Amino acid sequence: MTLMKESFHRVPPAASEVAKAAMDCTGEKEEALGQSVLRTGAVVPGKRAVGRLVMHSMAMFGREFCYAVEAAFVTPVLLSVGLPKNLYSLVWLISPILGFVLQPVVGSASDHCTCSWGRRRPYILGLGIILLLGMALYLNGDVMISAFIDENEKRRTWAIVVTMLGVVLFDFAADFIDGPIKAYLFDVCCHQDKEKGLHYHALFTGLGGALGYLTGAMDWGQTVLGYSLASEFQVIFLFAALVFVICLTVHLCSIPEVPLRYKNEEAKFLLEVTEPHKYNSTEEEIKNGYLKSTCTEIKAAAKPGKCTVVSQDQRQMTLKSLLKTLLSMPSHYRCLCVSHLFGWMAFLSNMLFFTDFMGQVVYQGNPYAPHNSTLYLTYKAGVEMGCWGLCINAISSSVYSYVQKVLLPYIGLKGLYFIGYLLFGLGTGLIGLFPNVYSTLALCSLFGVMSSTLYTVPFHLIAEYHREEESLKLQNGEQAGEHGRGKGIDCAALTCMVQLAQIILGVGLGLLVSVAGSAVTVISASTVALVGCCFVAFCVRYVE
Repeated sequence: MTLMKESFHRVPPAASEVAKAAMDCTGEKEEALGQSVLRTGAVVPGKRAVGRLVMHSMAMFGREFCYAVEAAFVTPVLLSVGLPKNLYSLVWLISPILGFVLQPVVGSASDHCTCSWGRRRPYILGLGIILLLGMALYLNGDVMISAFIDENEKRRTWAIVVTMLGVVLFDFAADFIDGPIKAYLFDVCCHQDKEKGLHYHALFTGLGGALGYLTGAMDWGQTVLGYSLASEFQVIFLFAALVFVICLTVHLCSIPEVPLRYKNEEAKFLLEVTEPHKYNSTEEEIKNGYLKSTCTEIKAAAKPGKCTVVSQDQRQMTLKSLLKTLLSMPSHYRCLCVSHLFGWMAFLSNMLFFTDFMGQVVYQGNPYAPHNSTLYLTYKAGVEMGCWGLCINAISSSVYSYVQKVLLPYIGLKGLYFIGYLLFGLGTGLIGLFPNVYSTLALCSLFGVMSSTLYTVPFHLIAEYHREEESLKLQNGEQAGEHGRGKGIDCAALTCMVQLAQIILGVGLGLLVSVAGSAVTVISASTVALVGCCFVAFCVRYVE
């Protein structure tokens, strides 16, 4: 955002306010003072060093490392504990439904969080802890239950319950955490650094995925750690947890946030639509430190160092207003969300079942066969080969994140968006038609093109939309922060499409897989990606 002279006349920031907004650490204080202290005074953040942006991107490295472990092992783990086929879809439904309902609420809440540590980092930390808990349960659930229950049938039932709970918690947190991370980047960086940061995010997403898939492709059962621990799943959990904790710590210490301060120490925590056809969010009209609401005035103490807390009734009212806000989004935001939905439906339908596809279709193994049988060992070999394919996908994602920077001046965001969907659609279609080991591994490189596209282009467009709107306001003589939307809720609306894609896949694709087998997943991915290609080309708005 750009600072206007009018903002100084309307809300002059007192020295005491600046002192309140500064961090306790002296080093962070000097960096933070260059940013806005009051919500009504919008200042462009200073330019960030490359090292800071790299540190910020480490969260994506750790998250994708854990995601890679889940993508490689969640299907084999669920099958190995004896999960019935009719419950398979349920696993993929619970977490995205929770995320789809709660993601915009948390995005809106983070826009108004008054913690002294910042608006986004408390949420990122909390979701990181939930992610670790979920990963611990689904990778170690069988071993944990075996230590307490001896009866076979009872042990199997509880192992299924604990493993399913772990998968739900992990998916919920891993999907949820992306929105606050992106909003954190947008809050603390200028426009040029936002572009750089998104490319670094894509780069480290690919590197984290590659390392995660390599970890899954290794046979840890024959190592010293494998003999020391109960199973190879525990070895993988040890590595994944260690990597994630280190990366999350580095990320949280990367760039200091300026705590949200209102001129008066009372704030409204309510999202509204003040005009019938206007899309507003929690970052709405603020006069004299108050957020005006047409529904009900609810004052919540916004003490320094504490998060604003609202009652259940207030949260329900916020959710209702939030739904109105999302439904009244401008058409170009809605089209971007729909294109993002197509992309994630295609990508997830392939990635969630890919290792199982390699084991059952390419290698002709059987996950339900006895564990010492040839069919099961063949299936396991196919799963390990699938991990190598996903590793190729992650490496190509990192490489393509830099190719994007070269291609962007020539083909623009529209060209990048279209190419990503087209190559993925063609690649998955060829894999479904010709399920050969070597051709499949070669075509896995096209998965990385889609991955890098989904993690960069839509958020780049969000940043462009915000930049365009702020420029128009300045041309009209308005204050840059007036009638603006919170970046948190915009990123949350976009990230919600990931959960919606999982809900749709959980309802439809799980049933198809149980009837027709894993081969249907790559054909479905190809079809949806090619439909998304047309939508990206003709329906999404691009800023010139």
